[in-house]
Amino acid sequence: MSMPPPPNLPPQPPRPPHGPYGGPVPAPQQPGAFGAPQHHWPQNHPQQGVPPQYQGPGTGPVPGAGGWGQPPMGPPPKKKMSTGAIVAVVVGSLALVGGLGYAVKAGFDSVTGGFPEATHRLVVPKTLLAGEYDLVSDLSETQGKEIEDTPDLTVKDAKAAVGQYSGEDGAVLVLSGMYGRIKNPEDARSSILRGAATDKGSTLVVRPRKFTPAGYGVTISCQVTRSKDVLGTTTLPMCAWGDDSTAAAVALVTAESSTGAPEDIDLAALAETTAKIRAEVRQPLDKQAGGPTGKPTGKPTG
Repeated sequence: MSMPPPPNLPPQPPRPPHGPYGGPVPAPQQPGAFGAPQHHWPQNHPQQGVPPQYQGPGTGPVPGAGGWGQPPMGPPPKKKMSTGAIVAVVVGSLALVGGLGYAVKAGFDSVTGGFPEATHRLVVPKTLLAGEYDLVSDLSETQGKEIEDTPDLTVKDAKAAVGQYSGEDGAVLVLSGMYGRIKNPEDARSSILRGAATDKGSTLVVRPRKFTPAGYGVTISCQVTRSKDVLGTTTLPMCAWGDDSTAAAVALVTAESSTGAPEDIDLAALAETTAKIRAEVRQPLDKQAGGPTGKPTGKPTG
């Protein structure tokens, strides 16, 4: 019996030769220059043992990338001043208010006349701006003594009010003020900022500007200095006010202000913040408790 002819099958592709372990034999490498096989070095990594100046293109790391796939390494972070140094600059600025220098400049007779009656005092509350800043330390009895002990012919019965506060993201707020009987409030305001700008290690980078925040009835002057100590440098925005009974400075250092350009700091916004703080910390005197000396012994009123 004869077998039927096999069906017409399509031609099969040739099978690749097999290696000794059943896998396909790898294709031979394409020869490079001089017939030597090319070595494919890992991309973005330097050739081992070859100095960088002799490595070919495409062998070094991609700009901005870290070695061996690590995240990019930026410049080292800038070191900021210590919080204690910031407090010292702000407190020191009030020690130069008016003082003997003003007396010599303006003439002794002009500062020995009548002084206004004391009507308000300053307090150091536990929080500021509806809890946005929390009191870290009341320094009125320590650093504040520098303010009280500085001879000043333009101020009588001076008492200090100094507080260090902390906010979100490491923000540092320093309130440094005095209350008593202030003969030249506008000069006191200017002298506070001048004292901060002339402190050792400080440089004035944005000149003082005057603001009158709506609804507060007070003129606020603000400036920016760059101050440094052994730990680093900090951009220090500061505002000040002065009236017949109180004079104070508010300095606020945030992550944005300490790393950004000084001229980009919103001083108008800081002036409004200062006016709000003034409304919180400036309180009427209890005349029966404190009398005209500005040294109340009773509870604050108003």
